[in-house]
This record gives sequence, C-alpha cells and structure tokens, in this order.
Amino acid sequence: METIKAYFALTKPRIIELLLVAAIPAMLQAQRGVEAVSENIWLIISTIFGGWMGAAAAHTFNNVVDYEIDQKMQRTRARPLVRATISKRNAAIFAWIMLVVSVLWLGILANSWLAAFFVILTNFFYVFVYTKFLKMRNAQNIVWGGLAGCMPAMVGWAVIRDNAPAGEPDRWWQAIVLFLIIFFWTPPHTWALAMKYKEDYRKAGVPMLPVVATEQEVTRQIVWYSVGTVIVTLLIVPAASWIYLIAAVTSGAVFLWLSIRLHQGVKKGAKVKPMRLFIYSNNYLSVLFIGLSIDAVIGWEPIGRMLGWSSTLF
Repeated sequence: METIKAYFALTKPRIIELLLVAAIPAMLQAQRGVEAVSENIWLIISTIFGGWMGAAAAHTFNNVVDYEIDQKMQRTRARPLVRATISKRNAAIFAWIMLVVSVLWLGILANSWLAAFFVILTNFFYVFVYTKFLKMRNAQNIVWGGLAGCMPAMVGWAVIRDNAPAGEPDRWWQAIVLFLIIFFWTPPHTWALAMKYKEDYRKAGVPMLPVVATEQEVTRQIVWYSVGTVIVTLLIVPAASWIYLIAAVTSGAVFLWLSIRLHQGVKKGAKVKPMRLFIYSNNYLSVLFIGLSIDAVIGWEPIGRMLGWSSTLF
C-alpha cells in the first residue's frame, strides 16, 4: 500500500486536479447544453481518465529529472524519489507506461489523435523545454514553462470537436482563450508560492523571479499578469451567458484586489503574506471554470448571439 501511495504521489495529484478543472469546462463549452452533456458523458469521462494519465506521466518525468534539485529543497524532500521509496528507474518506466497508455487511450477510445498529440507535446515541453532547459537558466522560466499547463483545455476541446457532427463550427478561438487564461494565471500563482519558498529555490540554484528580483519587482509583475488574466477571462463572455459573466467579474475583482494589495504592502515595507494570493488563485481558477461549466451545461443563449453576432462564433 505504501508503494502504491508513493507512485500516486509521483503524479502530483493536487496539480492534476487543477488541470482537470481546465479540461472539463472546455469539453462542456465545446458543445453546450444538457442534451450535449448527456450524449458526451462517457466521452468526457474517458477523456478525463486519458488526460489524467498524460499529466501523471509528465509529473513523474519531472520528478525523475528534478531528483537532485528536490533533495536540496525543504518543500520537496518528502517526495518519493528523494525518500528512496521508489527508484528513478522504476519511476521512469512508470512514466513511460502512463504516457503510452494515455496516447493510445485518447487516440483509440476517445477517437482523437489530435488530443493524443497534445498530450505528447505537453510531456515534451514540460520535461525538455521547461524542466531541463528553462528552469535552471531563466527567471521567466515559469512564464514559458507554464505553456504545458495550458494544454488540458486544448485536449478537452479536441476530443469533443473530433467527435462532433460533421459541418458543426469548431470555434477553436474559445479553446485558445481558455489556454490563455491559464497562461496568464500561472505566473502570479507560482510567484506567490515562490515568494514564500524563496530561500528554498535559492539553495537549489533555481533562478525563480523572487530569487533574482526585488519583491517590489516581483509583485509588480504579479499585478500585471493578474490584470492580463482577468482581461482574458472576459474574452469568452460573448460565448457564454450571464452565469459565467458574474463568476468571472466577481472572482476576478477579488484576484486583482489581492494582487494589488500584495504589491502595495511590499512598496510600504509591510510584512506581506503571499500565500494568501497563492491559495486564492487556486480557488479563483476553480470558481471561474466551475462557473463556465455550469453555464455550458445549462446552455442559455450566449451573450454574443443575444447581441446579434455571428452564430458560427458562439
């Protein structure tokens, strides 16, 4: 049982929860309405499982590559490879098995080789571009490395669109917006945590922005990325109804307020608590995407159509 728990821990289940929060609304939004959900329910469940395996593979590969760094950081010393609960070789084999099964699952059972390609691309980018190259070389590592975390929205959208009736508009622009929401959200989310564990990253030689820049500069960038996040969340409003609009505006206002408050506190030299922003950022993404999911399931007429805009877009 302990070994099973250790393998499960390699997959970083808490992060996967956030990734699935992004994939589910993409699938629901790709074909709105209760009837569409009922028709696609097994496809959605299958995609969640296949996507979980793909994300689990990426995180396990990350554990293998980051083994030496994890030994130096207090926050990561409890990870299975550091504690020698699992060998690096067995972890790598586990990761490859999960990746292969994920690709075949999405390609064959979910009937979307495009989604399978996105999973391969995610693993390649996360392991080689972010973990092996950017992480130890660039203070903007998480900005570009975070692109891998944006992929679940593309995976979910690809599966539904590949199984949609012929001739139905793809509306891929909505998937791109969901992708960009996570892209802009990732830096303030991660840098808030990095401010808390700055010394950990410094000891490990990881040039996260809070390690190489002043707190004022870090929080200034947090504010700008938070502004970008909220703006991007509003781009999909025409494709949704008032339910999502209310969720996006209210939760986004709190996100901005906490980011600005953190920056103002640093400017004044006050003792700040960046973990408040980190914790709320998780809740913010959940509220935002749960709101979009509920909106998509109920299937009210999108605001864009109410305004007389082209139905092929919404």
